[in-house]
Amino acid sequence: MAKIGRPKAEVVLTESERIELIRLTKRSRVKRSVAFRARVVLACANAPDSAVVHRLRTTKTTVAKWRLRFIARRLEGLYDEPRVGAPRIVSDEAVEAVIVKTLETTPKGETHWSTRTMAKAAGMSHTMVGRIWRTFGLQPHVTESFKLSPDPQLVAKIRDVVGLYMHPPHNAVVFAVDEKSQIQALQRAQPILPMDIGHPERRTHNYLRHGTVDLFAALNVATGQVIARCTPQHRAQDFVAFLREIDGAVEADREVHVVLDNLSAHKAPAVHRWLLRHPRFHFHFTPTYASWLNLVERFFGLLTAKALKRGSHTSIPQLRDAILAYVEAHNERGVPFTWVKTADEILDKMKRFGLRVQQVHGR
Repeated sequence: MAKIGRPKAEVVLTESERIELIRLTKRSRVKRSVAFRARVVLACANAPDSAVVHRLRTTKTTVAKWRLRFIARRLEGLYDEPRVGAPRIVSDEAVEAVIVKTLETTPKGETHWSTRTMAKAAGMSHTMVGRIWRTFGLQPHVTESFKLSPDPQLVAKIRDVVGLYMHPPHNAVVFAVDEKSQIQALQRAQPILPMDIGHPERRTHNYLRHGTVDLFAALNVATGQVIARCTPQHRAQDFVAFLREIDGAVEADREVHVVLDNLSAHKAPAVHRWLLRHPRFHFHFTPTYASWLNLVERFFGLLTAKALKRGSHTSIPQLRDAILAYVEAHNERGVPFTWVKTADEILDKMKRFGLRVQQVHGR
């Protein structure tokens, strides 16, 4: 039985159109959408729509749309029609000038641009400057600090510590250990006004000091559990006492690997003597100026944000109780921190940063 309906219009190309369509599919500066439409039209000239759908992995609707658009408007039909709305008032050259000025200059007597100073210099609105900066990820008001480690064993130490996090030894416990020193017991000089509907919590800037306490913490990398001890100081003998506490908390038949920084108390003679009497303990030192490699710092950050920063403590015992209460709640949750960056990824990032520093300073 013969098909009933309107016959499908065929795509017939002139030689010049075929050459231009092929050129559009191969030019690097042509929009990907236009290049794809050109491939659709070229395919439609030699095959049915169903074959084009299969070959280009698209839909029948898309093939039919651009076949009919080409038949109606030829090559011009492949390009997007002008969009509705107000025309652009800032040219590409003006945008480029703002970017270059932001990256390579500063306003007279100032360290960085603001949207309003740049708007005045560039002759456009500050909202337009802000839009350009957001589009290109420019933040002149933001600065970050860094410190490169001069440790001659940097690579070996990073591989050692990250290896413990990601592939811990069999029948061993890995602890990330550090001290949070000089935690102040601060009491606000005026009562804290609690949060209310439409009003945030409010507190005075003035406070009374009631002394300090030091916190020793050992984070079990596998379980997330924390062993904590509050002391008046963090001397070598205090550290040895904390090691005894860790020793008592771990089964006698398991090795203990400790990740820690280069604090002098960690390398004192008293510590060395204790290690000789406890050979199952193995110390792994982080590189100099690389405390970020110690996973317990993540726990300290949470402790500060959730228990200390907004607290008001009238005495050392009250501060100590607040710290230990947070540790207890953390251990009840029992959620470990997961280290995700491999040593190679860390070292590659440090290498890229080092190359950038050299390029900026022309070394």
